[in-house]
Amino acid sequence: MLRVAVVTRYFPSSAEPWQGRSAYQTLRVLARNVDVQVFFPNAQYPSWLKPRSRAYDQLDPSFSPPDVRVGYYNYPALPLVSRPLNGLMAARALLPAVRKFAPDILHSFFVYPEGYAALQLGKALSIPVIANGIGSDINNIGDPISRILTRNVLREADFLFTVSSDLRTKALAMGARPETTRTLINGCDPSVFHVADRIEARSKLRIDPSTEAVVYIGRMDLKKGLRELVQAAVALHDARPNLHVYMVGEGPDRPLVQDAITASHAAAYVHALPGCAYDDVAVWMTAADLVTLPSYMEGCPNVILEALACGRPVVATQVGGIPEIMSDECGCLVPPRDPVSLARALASVLDRTWDAAAISASRGRSWTHVADELLQIFHTVLGRRQTQSHAR
Repeated sequence: MLRVAVVTRYFPSSAEPWQGRSAYQTLRVLARNVDVQVFFPNAQYPSWLKPRSRAYDQLDPSFSPPDVRVGYYNYPALPLVSRPLNGLMAARALLPAVRKFAPDILHSFFVYPEGYAALQLGKALSIPVIANGIGSDINNIGDPISRILTRNVLREADFLFTVSSDLRTKALAMGARPETTRTLINGCDPSVFHVADRIEARSKLRIDPSTEAVVYIGRMDLKKGLRELVQAAVALHDARPNLHVYMVGEGPDRPLVQDAITASHAAAYVHALPGCAYDDVAVWMTAADLVTLPSYMEGCPNVILEALACGRPVVATQVGGIPEIMSDECGCLVPPRDPVSLARALASVLDRTWDAAAISASRGRSWTHVADELLQIFHTVLGRRQTQSHAR
């Protein structure tokens, strides 16, 4: 059986169980046909230098989501200062465990530092490396040295996937090879995300049937456009007194989001709620009149694919790969950082009657499709590596 070592911290952990759902869903399907093990490199900071926003310095080593084995490996780091070295330090920490696992191929989600660590491991073990760009790892590189190291991964990986054509274009501009770079759009789980009864979902969540429910589910991060969402809700409130905005999730900017709600005197109709279990994401989407994602940048956001699978229209920003998975038949796109346009779009979508079955039918891609494409490339890369070895 093919053995695949996955190097990533874009994966659920005890500190962030909601993190890396696309990686997890892909790998749990892949694990039905190959031997998969995740190696999670965790930057460990000195206690006196630990960033306030960091909640995952100590991880529960027994935590493992169903169907995928994962191990957690600490490496020493300093906030910001060690970022250019994190890839090398992660590789050093992982090498003994990865060597013991004896994989046939290495795969990484997130280009730097995880992809760079995988590249070093691949060189040490003489096995091919598949990298996967998911969004911020290409869109938002932190420093010049990390940018150089990111370019190294894009150029030297045996194959590169990106979750949108927009990201692929950016990766090619940074040096990725066209012949070994492909777009691999995310999927969703149709057994969880499908059209269901809105009234029943609202009863479970204790939302009044007459409410106009706008739902955001994701990271509490101002770069997700949450301040603009509060402003849009305030602008609509007088004309739409039944409008309620539900922000469901966890993240470092929760206090700032709450401050924006309080400063706008909007706490009666804008609700910053805790994160929820994976299956309850579908309940929130089913309960919604629309789902919104007003981000400043994105790769291929799962939340949009899942909302569409649930038959719910979406209001999102025209950034990254979002235009590749949406059309006028399933919602509305707006410019980022523009609360006026966002408010106008929310009102327009709320005023329109939508066909839930038609929206859901437009998104039929599952995680099985994603895993099958990934596995096909694994075999192609391994075959190419063997051919090259025999030719020497």
